[in-house]
Parts: sequence; C-alpha cells; structure tokens
Amino acid sequence: MFDIGFSEIMVVAVISLIIMGPERLPETVRTLSLWLGRLRQFVSSARAEIEDEVGMDEIRRQLRNEQIMRDLEKGKDQLNALAKDVTDISRIESKDD
Repeated sequence: MFDIGFSEIMVVAVISLIIMGPERLPETVRTLSLWLGRLRQFVSSARAEIEDEVGMDEIRRQLRNEQIMRDLEKGKDQLNALAKDVTDISRIESKDD
C-alpha cells in the first residue's frame, strides 16, 4: 500500500521513543494498532458494500464469459484453418493421382 522500507520504520520508531518515552510508547502502539484495525475493517466493509451495489460479481462473470467466448471463437478459427489446409492437401493429392 505505502512504499515504506525498514529503515523508515526504524527512524519513526526511534523518534517516537524519544518523543513519548518508553513508558507511554506501548500504550500508544496498542492504541494505533486498534485504530488501524478499525480503519481496515471499515474500508473492507465499504468496499464490499460498493461492490455489492455496483454488481461487481456480475461484471466479473460477464467478463469471464466474454473471455471464454473469445477463446472459443479463436479455437473455431484455428480448426477452420486446419480443415481448409487438410482439404487443400487432399485436393492436391487427388490431382496428382
């Protein structure tokens, strides 16, 4: 989500330790973790509601069906080309005889 490396996390941790002190830091981390969990849950439920309202499952299913139809059409074209080649070869062989 955010491109934060280990070194940036360590800098933030050291600064937090200096500003808050070792006695208040565990409580602050616990509180931040609780709020982050609630935020993630809210975002997840909001995303699920939006997908339900928009009908994402139906859209995904329709896109998948369209992909399958394109693949079938492509296979059909390949089979037609192969059948044409076989017919041409059999005509050439019948003319040679």
